[in-house]
Formats: sequence, structure tokens, C-alpha cells
Amino acid sequence: MKVLSLDLETYSSADLNKTGVYRYAESPDFTTLLFGYSIDGGDVQVVDLASGEAVPEDVIAALADDTVEKWAFNSSFERVCLSRFIGLPNGEYLAPTSWKCSMVWSAYMGLPLSLEGAGAVLGLEKQKLSEGKDLIRFFCRPCKPTAANGQRTRNQPIDAPDKWATFKAYNKRDVETELAIQAKLAKFPVPDEVWAEYHLDQEINDRGIPVDMTMVHEAIAIDSQSWERLMALMREMTELENPNSVQQMKQWLSDNGLETDTLGKKAVKELLKTAPAPLGEVLSLRQQLAKSSVKKYQAMENAVCEDGRCRGMFQFYGANRTGRFAGRLVQLQNLPQNHLPDLEEARALVRSGDYDALNMLYDSVPEVLSELIRTAFVPSPGNKFIVADFSAIEARVLSWFAGEDWRLKVFESGGDIYCASASQMFGVPVEKHGVNGHLRQKGKISELALGYGGSVGALKAMGALDMGLTEEELHPLVTAWRSANPHIVRFWWDVDRAVMRAVREHISSEVRGIRFSWQSGMLFITLPSGRKLTYIKPRIGMNQFGSDCVTYEGVGSTKQWERLESYGPKFVENITQATSRDILCYAMKTLRCCNIVAHIHDEVVIDADKRMSLEAVCEQMGRTPPWAPGLKLRADGFECNFYKKD
Repeated sequence: MKVLSLDLETYSSADLNKTGVYRYAESPDFTTLLFGYSIDGGDVQVVDLASGEAVPEDVIAALADDTVEKWAFNSSFERVCLSRFIGLPNGEYLAPTSWKCSMVWSAYMGLPLSLEGAGAVLGLEKQKLSEGKDLIRFFCRPCKPTAANGQRTRNQPIDAPDKWATFKAYNKRDVETELAIQAKLAKFPVPDEVWAEYHLDQEINDRGIPVDMTMVHEAIAIDSQSWERLMALMREMTELENPNSVQQMKQWLSDNGLETDTLGKKAVKELLKTAPAPLGEVLSLRQQLAKSSVKKYQAMENAVCEDGRCRGMFQFYGANRTGRFAGRLVQLQNLPQNHLPDLEEARALVRSGDYDALNMLYDSVPEVLSELIRTAFVPSPGNKFIVADFSAIEARVLSWFAGEDWRLKVFESGGDIYCASASQMFGVPVEKHGVNGHLRQKGKISELALGYGGSVGALKAMGALDMGLTEEELHPLVTAWRSANPHIVRFWWDVDRAVMRAVREHISSEVRGIRFSWQSGMLFITLPSGRKLTYIKPRIGMNQFGSDCVTYEGVGSTKQWERLESYGPKFVENITQATSRDILCYAMKTLRCCNIVAHIHDEVVIDADKRMSLEAVCEQMGRTPPWAPGLKLRADGFECNFYKKD
């Protein structure tokens, strides 16, 4: 046996969507129902475990045999569940090194991240059976006891033999579909380096990150107290039955002389600037109430394993256009920032459940709870966190690709890119908190908004008007930034032409070490790392301005498979973000032995021995990959006893 392809159907009373697979498989009632498998691409067999059948011994042996390659669609689910199936204790898992994932392969090829979606786009003869969702709901989850079902809390094969026979066919078809996907994509293998990154990702997910559950429980309890107090105050002031109701609150404001179409966060912020005292007070309370959310703490509570660690928070290749990671469960990628000067003291008050002290010392208890979310993640006993991140990674990568020398010199000398950008744009020296310091903000907003072809709209979206810039200043700002960065602008349109050539004429070309090619109805962009970005069924279309553009098929903002439009600067954005992702992966591989427990955007969190050197970690992380000669990287970091933003 060389290759084992498999698919499981399982039962657990835990809600997989809320808990993730690690906590799901720890449930005392977790069990494997069906075990579908194929050996070396042969006929698919289904083992009916729920009816007393047994998995052949050679198949069981293969699960822990690193010489046998294991495949599944979303194989992390199968691997973690099978770790329980073969009797490994909670917290221990089958090594990921011999496992591969056809979902990752699909994502690498720009396909949907579902078996059904990938099969449909590829036009497979054997598609995933549509009855699956109903059957999973029937057999894999608890059911509500009723008189009609004899008060049972779960459905067994004997309760619906016809459905069970269909479920077995569904399990078999899933393996067949996975095999068909592999056969269809055989000409476009995933590079070994990417599989090495996947295995590292699985190691990090398996390791998990410790959570201070005392703090989590107390934060949830304090939030409940805060919510009740705020609601009571608002009822007292408004005499409304439900002051949290948007409709009731809009009507109350209207009755008191304040008209508004919405009570969204931005709208309330604006209203507070002019609202008279009593109305302003109510709006301020409503603002706090809106902030009063403990979803992140509840997500930790749902996902934490019995050893106090959250696992499975990172999805490899979650963004199939760039290959960047996506967050799962607690969603570390969008945690609120912390700005409290007395973070440790506030955290101690929450841990002790001292609502009264929090309410007395801080203007908003919900705001404090929000800022403290990060701090619920803690190192292992006796350890410290080392948090290290790249300095301006995307700006560095874009400048390196484009050959914008003045920017590269700024990075090399350790200068402030926002000051330097403003200086280049306006032709005067700019120093932070010094000469012409007021121009730095314009340099900053331009840097953040304009690197990928953005114009006035991008500046507004980035909050330029909220920062005090006027409408009249925006267009000159765009012009000034582009004039200061001619090589970046040229790079956008060099990429645009190369993409057009590949799609229209099927001619391969290279721009600044990036290869553009067309093959088998797909556009490939090969990065300096060797990894490819894939665009499905590209063709020349027409944009809203009547000019030629490239369109391709992918998952759009609606989460649906649709035809998407792109052009040079957008492709440059994909290339830059993808290369930044490759640099992070290279850094994580060099730091593999350092006990990485989390990574967020361009940041790595290490659960470190007290003796580990921060300087050594940053030096190692800042090493330039061999495939990026001339790129100047820098990593900065800090140590802490709980996770936070420095």
C-alpha cells in the first residue's frame, strides 16, 4: 500500500461549527460511523462501523505509517478524528507528515474550498451527492426527543435503514469524488515546499495555544452584569420597553427632536458630536451596549480543549487567490487592539470578577473587556510569549519588486517610510514630531491607500476625511504619490501587459522575476518562491470605462462562484500579498523548533522558554529567503506574559 484515500462520517454531540474538530473529537460520545477508503486508487470500500463492521488491520496500520501517503478532502478533520479512533489520548494526534489534503490542492488551483464546489467547477462525472447535508443532520448530530421518535436523542441505522443505505452511498461517493479531483489535477501538482508548509501549519494547529479560562469565564460574567446595568439605565432614561431595539430608539430620538436613518457605529459617532446632553447620554450608553459583546470569549469557551488549549484556529490556504492563512473559531486575525496604559491591572480586575472596581475606574466596561480579549491567551506555565513581526512587509516587497530605489534605501537605513514618502511627495524634509511633521499623516494615508492603484475612493475608504484631510486635497495627493513612485506605477502596468499577453496570445513572459503563463485554460503567475497563483478560465473582457480587462472565475465578495474582473494593480496586490505570505512561511520554517503557537498576518507568537533570546528570534525571522536577493527585511518584537499588541 502506497496511497490511502479516505473519508469519515462521525457522530458527536458537540457542534463542529462552534467547537472546531479538536474539541468535537474530545466529546465523550464521539464515535466514527462510516469509514470509506480506497487503496492505491482502487475501488472504494465502506466500513459500516455503526453496524459492527471492522476496519481491516492493514488499513489501521497504514494510518500511523509515514511511508503510506494519506489523502482526504479537508484531511485535518480525518486525521484528528482518526487519532481518537485508534485510541490516542486527547491532546495527541497522528503526525501530519504523511497526510495530504485535496482541499488544499483545490485551493492552490483557485477552486472552491468545498468538495461539492470543486467537483462542480471541474465538471466531474461523479459529483458529491446532494442528500448529504440532510443525512449528516439526521445521523451525525443529536436529535430532539419526540413522541413520534420514541423520545430518542440520536438516530441509529436501525431507525431509518433506507436513509442509512443512502448515507453509505454518500460516504462512498465522497471518496470517489476526491479521487476524481486528484486525477483531474494530476498535471498540476502542489510543490513539495507547499506541502511542507501545510505540515507545519498542522503542527501549529495541533499544538494549540493556552487560554486563561478563569479570565474567560469572569469576562463573560462581567459582560452580563454590564449589559444589565446599561439596559436598566437606558430604560430609566427613555422609558422604552426595549431600548436596544433600533426601531424603538430611532422613534424615541425622533420624538425628542433628533432625526436619523441609522444607528450604525459611524452614525452614532457623528450624532454624538451635536446631540444635546440627555440625548447624547443615551446615545453614549447605546454605544457601550453595542460594544458589549463577548463573542470572542464565548468562542474560546466553545473551542478550548480539556487541557486548556485552543486548537485549529488557522486554515491553511484560506485565501485561494494568494494562499494566505484564514482565521477560524476565535478569529485571531481581527482581534480588537489594546490601548489601555494599565493593561495588567485591568486584566487582574477582570480575572478577580471585580465588576464594581471596573465600573468605577473606567468609562466603559465593555470597552475594557474588548481591549482585554488578546490577553486571554497566555504562555505555558513557566514560559513567556515572544511576539515578533515584520516591519512594513508589504511595502518592502512592493518596493523590491518595482525597484523603487529611494524606498529601498529608507528601509535599509531603518527610516520612517511615512516621513520619507511625504518628503518625496512634497519635496521637503519631514520628521516625525519635527520639521514639517504635519505632512507625515498625508504620507501615511497615501502609503496605506495608494500602493495598488487606489485613487480618491481608496483614500476615503482608508479614512482620509476623518483624519482631517479635505476633499480638495485628495486628488493632488494621489498625483503626488504616483509622481514620487514612478517605478511602482510602471510595475502595475508592466504586470497588466504581461497578464494580457498571457491570456490573449498565450505567450509567456517575465516581469521582475515573476512569470506569467497560460496553460489548459488557466492563467498562472509564478512567484520568485516557485509557488504559483492560479486564475481559472481567464478571458479578455471590458471594464466599466470601456477598456480591455482580464476576467476569471472565482469566489467573489458574495461568497458565490462568479466571474471576477481584475487589472494590473490588483494583480500586483495579489502578487505582493502572496509573496509576503511566502516570506512568513519561510520565517516560520526557520523558527520551527521554537514552539510557534500562533501567527497573525505578519506576526509570529512563540510559547518560549524563559531563556530564549528575543534578539535571536528577530534576527532569524528577518533573514531574507534565498529566492529574494536584495530584499531587505526587518523583524521587531517584544516579550510578554500574555498576548497583547505592544
